[in-house]
Amino acid sequence: MAKDKRPIVAIDPGNEKCGVAIVYLDQVLMREIVARGDVVERLRAVLPKAGPIVVGDGTGSKAFIQELIGAMPQAEGRIVTIDEKRSSVEARSLYWRQHPPRGWRRLLPVSLQTPPVPIDDYVAVILAQRYLDGK
Repeated sequence: MAKDKRPIVAIDPGNEKCGVAIVYLDQVLMREIVARGDVVERLRAVLPKAGPIVVGDGTGSKAFIQELIGAMPQAEGRIVTIDEKRSSVEARSLYWRQHPPRGWRRLLPVSLQTPPVPIDDYVAVILAQRYLDGK
């Protein structure tokens, strides 16, 4: 995939919340979890300056893409779907690298621990990295 010189907007669509990340080259500029009903409005501010829009291909992604195009026709043609397989596992690993367990939790393997917060935003980062890696 050709690399765009503009930031990538990556979205992990969900039924109740969406993970959103803006990635430029190898830097994560923004990462957040947005309520599903607010995600289109949140994207309005960043899409004019962004390049590709990377969307995970999981459950509900087709409906989300149609909703996004309906609300923002300029998004059509810029949307790229990315395989979400095992993205949650990779996102959990990324979370623990950035937030190592403390206290007695550091004695347990992180593969046996669940992050204390939703990680949909980390999944969006993984999707952006997959796009950049050409996967």
